[in-house]
Amino acid sequence: MSIGDIFYIIAIVIFSIMTFAIVRGNFQRKFDDEGNRLDLKERDKKK
Repeated sequence: MSIGDIFYIIAIVIFSIMTFAIVRGNFQRKFDDEGNRLDLKERDKKK
């Protein structure tokens, strides 16, 4: 394996980890500590 191949594999791994962390963070921000969706909670407050 050349050095370019090693850098390419490292870049794929880092990209995968970062993508997973971003998606996981966005998903967790939509729920409170009790597991209720925040957007549905806000909609109930408006009614």
